Amino acid sequence: MELNLSDLSSMSSQASQEPVEVKVLVLGSGPAGLAAALYAARAELHPVVLTGMEIGGQAAVTHIIENYPGFPDGVGGQEMAELFQKQAERFGAKFEFDSATEVDLSSRPFRVKSYNGQYLAETLIITTGAHPNHLNVPGEKELTGRGVSYCATCDGWFFKEKDVVVVGGGDSALEEGLFLTRYAKSVTIIHRRDQLRAGAILQSRAKDNPKIKFIWDTIVTEVVGEEAVKGVQLKNKKTGEESVLPTDGVFIFIGYTPNTQMFEKQLAFDGNGYLVTNNLMETSVPGVFAAGEVNDPNFRQVITSAGMGAAAAIQATRFIESHSA
Repeated sequence: MELNLSDLSSMSSQASQEPVEVKVLVLGSGPAGLAAALYAARAELHPVVLTGMEIGGQAAVTHIIENYPGFPDGVGGQEMAELFQKQAERFGAKFEFDSATEVDLSSRPFRVKSYNGQYLAETLIITTGAHPNHLNVPGEKELTGRGVSYCATCDGWFFKEKDVVVVGGGDSALEEGLFLTRYAKSVTIIHRRDQLRAGAILQSRAKDNPKIKFIWDTIVTEVVGEEAVKGVQLKNKKTGEESVLPTDGVFIFIGYTPNTQMFEKQLAFDGNGYLVTNNLMETSVPGVFAAGEVNDPNFRQVITSAGMGAAAAIQATRFIESHSA
């Protein structure tokens, strides 16, 4: 389920003046947030989840997830998110289709403002995820939605029998590239190195797929087109040779940046913008926990994010118990 910006704007004018007091407030509803909601609900803490723009986070726009235990035939990302939500709601978690706009972590209870109201939270679990990185080249911004995309599952259908390129060399790039072969006539994967970073199984599938070909040691320096994408300007990093590759679509999967800007100067960060936590998911502020891609630059899997979310909720439960009168 999605929430658009116009919905959020209309909600802001109706924002409640009286803060809602909660024991556990979860920011975000990806696998980490959903698992945190489930564990906090099972502890009878009646967590409230501010879902953000879409329940499920990045996982929700993944066509099929094949490496989550319990689903031998795989499961759609959106379906998995709905199952997680339903399970958490069964035990009393409350989901609000809303986003936090401001946080004050200087004292407890923590004050959180959203488009639709205000909250006073005894504990806070941050699971705001990450957003896709951009190439930041000419034409990319101008042609986003007109041939430039960051989600093959969302937009692949529009490229039936067309030629598309995928920029990147990790798991996401190959997963989305393979998905695009359902629709596209051809998929060209452009990678800045001469070796892929994706897992062995994905590499094997991609290299065996007759619709997929590769361009190595190459970067995209410009997206070409006026009303729609017509091609990409390429530069070989080793030879310096430049060329233009005609294409109808550009799908970009070059990593993600954590959504942590709201917490700057309030929590400890590493050098890449990720929140710093210990092995108990505790941030630099007691009572504030983080889980998932906001503090995980290494694994970035549904199962690891869900596990981190569960751990954060367990620690939040222990924190509340230790601070109870």
